[in-house]
Amino acid sequence: MNIEAVIFDMDGTLIDSMSVWEKIDVDFLTKRGLDVPPDYIGEICARSFREAADYTINRFSLSETADMLIKEWNEMAVYEYGHNIQLKPYAKEYLTSLKDQNVKLGIATSLPSVLYEPVLANNGVRTFFDVICSTDEVERGKEFPDIFLYAAEKLKTKPEECLVFEDLPQAIRSAKLAGMSVYGVYDASSKEHWEEIKRIADGFLFDFSSAPLQ
Repeated sequence: MNIEAVIFDMDGTLIDSMSVWEKIDVDFLTKRGLDVPPDYIGEICARSFREAADYTINRFSLSETADMLIKEWNEMAVYEYGHNIQLKPYAKEYLTSLKDQNVKLGIATSLPSVLYEPVLANNGVRTFFDVICSTDEVERGKEFPDIFLYAAEKLKTKPEECLVFEDLPQAIRSAKLAGMSVYGVYDASSKEHWEEIKRIADGFLFDFSSAPLQ
């Protein structure tokens, strides 16, 4: 495998955080007297924060603005990201091995910096990454290849020389459309998509102890 750079998703891939977001989604809607539809979390998880806010406002006919929703979600999540959320098993060991081999490391996430900076710092891996890209910096969310192509550009690496780790089918498809190799990472929040992930990804793993090296 001729890999010059490795790009990681964060939620559900590099960090064990999806249960936090499910709680936030439930608390956010419950506070407004709304039930959480069974498809809601799946609909918003690959979107950027702003796309998720616009979708939520339209779906539930909310009177608030997207900026108001984003501010509330960030306030609900910031403590958890700064103090409690941990890396997925063997992730730090894998990152260390990649750095030892001089592989470029990047992140392509839907999270804003107010969340990704504290969780990376708290887990002692912030300095491992050459670039961190958020979907806030591109026009479209992970249903499209934009964020992956942007990360490759910032890493100064051709897309075909990038390996991506993702936990959602739509993001895996987008990274493959960008011309990258993609491994699916198991997460309990997306277990209903696991068979699809195994089918469409170039490889898959349950933790980073079995992640490929050069």
